[in-house]
Amino acid sequence: MSKPSPQRGPGGKALGEVEVKSLNDGVRHDLSLARADQRTREENDDPAKRGFNLKVFIRLFGWTGPYRVKRNWLFFCVIARSMQIPALAWMVGAIIDGPITRGDGSATLLAAAAFGLFALLTQVTMHFRQRLALELGESVVKDLRQAVFAHLLTLPMAYYDRTKLGSILSRLTSDVEALRQGVQNVLFVSLVQGGQMIGAGAVMAYYNWKLFSVIVALSPLVYFINRHFSRRIGHASRLLQESFSRVTATVAESVKGIQVTQGFAREERNAELFRDLIRDHSGYNMGLARNVALYIPLLELNAQCFIATIVIVGGYGALHPSWGMEVGDLIVFFFLANLFFSPIAALGRQFTAALSAVAGAERVFRLLDRKPDWTDPPDAAEAPPFKGHVRFEDVSFAYRPDEPVLRDINFDAPPGTVVALVGHTGSGKSTIINLLGKFYPPSSGRVTIDGHDISGLTSASVRAQMAFVLQHNFLYSGNVIDNIRIARADASDAEVKAAVEALGCTDLVEAMPDGFRTEIGERGTGISLGQRQVVCFARALLADPRILVLDEATASVDTVTEVRLQAALERLFQDRTSFVVAHRLSTIRRAGLVLVLEHGRIVERGTHTELLRHDGHYAALYRQFAGQNT
Repeated sequence: MSKPSPQRGPGGKALGEVEVKSLNDGVRHDLSLARADQRTREENDDPAKRGFNLKVFIRLFGWTGPYRVKRNWLFFCVIARSMQIPALAWMVGAIIDGPITRGDGSATLLAAAAFGLFALLTQVTMHFRQRLALELGESVVKDLRQAVFAHLLTLPMAYYDRTKLGSILSRLTSDVEALRQGVQNVLFVSLVQGGQMIGAGAVMAYYNWKLFSVIVALSPLVYFINRHFSRRIGHASRLLQESFSRVTATVAESVKGIQVTQGFAREERNAELFRDLIRDHSGYNMGLARNVALYIPLLELNAQCFIATIVIVGGYGALHPSWGMEVGDLIVFFFLANLFFSPIAALGRQFTAALSAVAGAERVFRLLDRKPDWTDPPDAAEAPPFKGHVRFEDVSFAYRPDEPVLRDINFDAPPGTVVALVGHTGSGKSTIINLLGKFYPPSSGRVTIDGHDISGLTSASVRAQMAFVLQHNFLYSGNVIDNIRIARADASDAEVKAAVEALGCTDLVEAMPDGFRTEIGERGTGISLGQRQVVCFARALLADPRILVLDEATASVDTVTEVRLQAALERLFQDRTSFVVAHRLSTIRRAGLVLVLEHGRIVERGTHTELLRHDGHYAALYRQFAGQNT
């Protein structure tokens, strides 16, 4: 209804309401970039979790349950593969120590043929191990993405009001991709490598337990190396995942607000802020790379030290008969030792991947575990067909406990009433609409429709009998018919066109490049603001709601289009209860009930004429508005 004193843009030019909003959006965007690091750390970083979280990994692997047949066959392939690799090494040693040492050419050829057939079998096993692992990982990722998306649809508006879009997108992209490796590779590759070590170790112990005991005595070195680096790499992986989330969030926000960025020549400033985020992300990536680059070589150096120890101790044993170590046995031992130590570096890489997978899984599960701020009660009933009698009874509400937005709101809107909500920005107009649509529950009091407290009705059944037309409506990529049909998925093309015709706006749609088949870009690009609102009005009429909500529905269109849309509004208002948040006098004048809000309270109520005669808050707002539009 009213506007503050005009703000000034570059060159002293007065800014209109939409321009002021855009400027404020740009400032908020700047501040959100500057504070992104702090906010995300507060939300996501858990100092208590730095190393490998076994519980999270077990929970992640629990998602393979629906595919247990495939998973069990995969385990069979893993066990077979882990035994086949040491067997191959043992066969090579046995051939060298046997027929080759004896000079038996025929036996050597037969042994080589047997080795070749067995090697072929190991490759068949490897094929199915990799194939089943990839299929299992993809199945789990598919299920997780579906679960995350389904859970997002259940979260109330409060969650989206305080969560950045990019942070949500990163859960479905980078975080899920990170945990994919945990399902596809980490466990199964580690089992193969671990089984290879166990098999090789068992044969080594069989050949010479004294020499093998030397290796066992040195193994704590590997444990301490893993323990030292697990926390460092785990922490670095979490920082990297969170940093990528901030980068994704900023990109999504910047693309969404590109018009504001370019309109206020903020390209260089925003690019500088983004460079800071990228620099941080690169730093986290480099920190992880430095830890991994130190961790893996240390494991390999440890393995080489073990080999050197075997050469010294084994050579000594071969030269002293009391050890019972023959040269042929030592050759087999070395083949097996290579298989025993080579998995150490591979296991180190898998451990690094496991830490990254756990970091991603923690973030995904944290979202899945997030409880909605409120839900429908378990015994919530389906809403009956409404007539549209709306009552607010002593309703108060606060987005934050210490900051009340509405205080003791009471009003009665009989069916068919047009209710206009007017007042300064921040007076509580949109909050009333949010409570009516059950996007938030009232902190106290009741909202009833036809005498039914909507807190006891399911949210979906309540909203199914409502339609919302906002100032900035969302249009999906697709043609005009598809966007109108969102209100009723089963509506035919003829019914869609009939809704537009009933509004008297068919010519506005047909004026589009391809009429009803005109393709609309993301967020409604490609058509004018007035044409977007026609699509949204037609969508609302097609839904045939009992309660209609208009929130500044004509504020962004030109005067000529507004006249056309006002005629369409008359048709929309017929036979339904309507709530209108508007600055336009043409809409307010026809309202059967005008509610004037100030600081979350209703300070005046009545018709347009009655309130002007009263000469109170509404009359002052009216004179201010009329003066600004003279």
